[in-house]
Amino acid sequence: MTFLVISDVHGNIAMLDKLDAQFRAVDAVLFGGDFAAFNKPETGLPALEALCKKHETIFAVIGNCDEPDFRAELERKDISVEGALLFHDGLAFAGSGGGSKFSGDTPNERSDEDLAADFALVEQSTGAAPHGRWNNLIAIMHNPPKDTACDVIAGGMHVGSPALRRFIDVHQPLAVITGHIHESAAVDVIGQTTLINPGALFEGKYARLSVANDGGMWRVTDASLACL
Repeated sequence: MTFLVISDVHGNIAMLDKLDAQFRAVDAVLFGGDFAAFNKPETGLPALEALCKKHETIFAVIGNCDEPDFRAELERKDISVEGALLFHDGLAFAGSGGGSKFSGDTPNERSDEDLAADFALVEQSTGAAPHGRWNNLIAIMHNPPKDTACDVIAGGMHVGSPALRRFIDVHQPLAVITGHIHESAAVDVIGQTTLINPGALFEGKYARLSVANDGGMWRVTDASLACL
């Protein structure tokens, strides 16, 4: 199964239009949050509506630049995985929206505990995980986990979430899609989990993810960054 991985469109609908060929080439789309431009929450809905016209299968969360109640718009479009556990073609999808508390300049900054609490259904359903671990889970979290190549800001500081890192350490999902830190586009691993921060789509950055099922066990066959 192949995915187009995008995040942080920040209202730049023109960049979505430039990815038409990439949208056509994949089975589904994973969106890591931030539909709206900084301090322009009204740009979120047009970006959401434009994205939903690009593909029929989308899994998404909201970002720190999106108003908290914008999550309801994603739920109305039936693309939200925030606080949920959804299943599609043998894979499971769950998500955490918003960003860590930082400057207070964006509307959806949350505590570390609240970010991790969005995965409560995964925690509660661990007994149902195939082969005893979440080998079929793709987790989408706008805020990256701490201490990876995906959460480094200028100066080399890691600003990711410790609680989200603990969730990955314990549950080892197949893949984690993140965003938020524009300068930290990267592919990394935590144990058996592949992490992708595709970079900001409003800057023309995106990624690809391919997974395959071998005898009931899922594996990542490709995780690569790209740029328009």
